[in-house]
Amino acid sequence: MEIWPVTHGTREMQALWYTGPQCCEMRMATMAGHETGEVLVDTLYTCVSRGTEGLVYRGEVPETEWERMRAPFQEGAFPFPVKYGYANVGVVSDGAPDLLAKTVFSLFPHQNVFSLAMQHLVPVPDQVSAKRAVLAANMETAINALWDGKPSPGDHICVVGGGVVGLLTAYVAARIAGSAVTVVDTNSARRSIAEKLGARFALPEEAPINQDLVFHTSASSAGLETALKAAGNDASVIEMSWYGAGGVLAPLGGDFHCRRLRLVSSQVGTIPAERQARWTFRRRLELALNLLADPVLDSLITHEIRFLDLPEHLPTILNKNADVLAAVVVYDQPTQ
Repeated sequence: MEIWPVTHGTREMQALWYTGPQCCEMRMATMAGHETGEVLVDTLYTCVSRGTEGLVYRGEVPETEWERMRAPFQEGAFPFPVKYGYANVGVVSDGAPDLLAKTVFSLFPHQNVFSLAMQHLVPVPDQVSAKRAVLAANMETAINALWDGKPSPGDHICVVGGGVVGLLTAYVAARIAGSAVTVVDTNSARRSIAEKLGARFALPEEAPINQDLVFHTSASSAGLETALKAAGNDASVIEMSWYGAGGVLAPLGGDFHCRRLRLVSSQVGTIPAERQARWTFRRRLELALNLLADPVLDSLITHEIRFLDLPEHLPTILNKNADVLAAVVVYDQPTQ
């Protein structure tokens, strides 16, 4: 089988690999020649998932989840080494004429040039910038959680955890007619961003109570406790956090049962059962991209890193205590 050379334009084909607990490196990438329906993509941006990728980086993916946690185009196997990632925006440089020169989103890892079957590429809408489009995977998570939560017009909604996914959940929820949305986070710097997105902000000690619906995204026991306290009687708390191999203290004593609270898991890897007859993963991803048309969402991108500098900066970006929202990786483009 023909193998493309390890250079494309003036660039070597390289990919980021997680090679051990808190270790990563760049490796040369090789690609087989075009299969039928495949196109060549030059990556413009990828996004580092501080939640899931942080667990991968630290080696905290439990063995029971090694298969379920595989990214769509992952290479290698858990625990290490793995080429991992799932938020890639690039430009089609060779292949299908209908896609040539178009900006596309895919669930491909951090790699500067790659080949992929065109059915796995979704064109980025004209009104969405390529950089902002890397948030599509996070927006899908928010959409799925809202489907699971089933909010209604006029609901008072609380989102505990002001990371990217929490803020995107708040952004979409705030556009439901008559809704009142509050983001709760320990970092007061999140206030201005939450307000730009149309939500109120509160520190945990100021969190609202008697909420009609609560989303929890903080991946902490303290956040889950805050979320349960914020829920009104008979309300649901949608648990969006994934804790990996770590445990979590869930305060299910006290008034949890007498208030008839519901703790509901939400996970983006499946579409809720009541929608599966009509919704495909592609339709959901197309919706996510269209919901990114608002330039206010650029405020979620707080850090930019050059692709080749990733191994140097990932320890800081993936530190649990880092004040980082979306970290976008910027790729050099080839000169012909």
